[in-house]
Amino acid sequence: MLIGYARVSTEEQNLDLQIDALTKAGCEKIFTDKDSRTLFNRSGLLEALEYLRKGDTLVIWKLDRLGGRTKNLLELFDVLQQRNINLKSIKDSIDTGSAIGKLFFHFSSALAEFEVDMLRERTRAGLAAARARGRLGGRPRSLSEIQKQQAFDLYYSKKHSVDSICKTLSISKGTFYNYLKKEKSLNGKKIKESP
Repeated sequence: MLIGYARVSTEEQNLDLQIDALTKAGCEKIFTDKDSRTLFNRSGLLEALEYLRKGDTLVIWKLDRLGGRTKNLLELFDVLQQRNINLKSIKDSIDTGSAIGKLFFHFSSALAEFEVDMLRERTRAGLAAARARGRLGGRPRSLSEIQKQQAFDLYYSKKHSVDSICKTLSISKGTFYNYLKKEKSLNGKKIKESP
């Protein structure tokens, strides 16, 4: 029996393309996930694995729908092999029902991980180059150093409420307390937040 599995990473993405391909491939039942969690933490995949029986084939649209880490893919492949279940990837032309299919699976999963690692490496290099040019990532700070000092002076004078300080500087209480936490940790003071 051919059992399909389709996955996208977010709720906004659509499974139709994969489901159509799995149906066309002859899958009698299809399990799905809209999830980016690791391989063995996805409910749809776990249901599919529970449903599969000896001699069945787990069919996927593409190998990356299972995940990008070779270690995880090989763990899944071992689980399937121990249970005498084959794996078939439509787009990658992999079918582990044959010796060449098994070899190609190992090769393809290694290439998938290589691609992910190269992307990470390029991202890190790009971030390092940006930092070297003085560009820092993340959200811009809400307050300048002068505004921050004014906020602390108003707070420590005890003449102004946190609400009035935040309104004056157009920041949220959370932002103010984050600045206060950093300032107090630098000076070794304990923080007392008002409601």
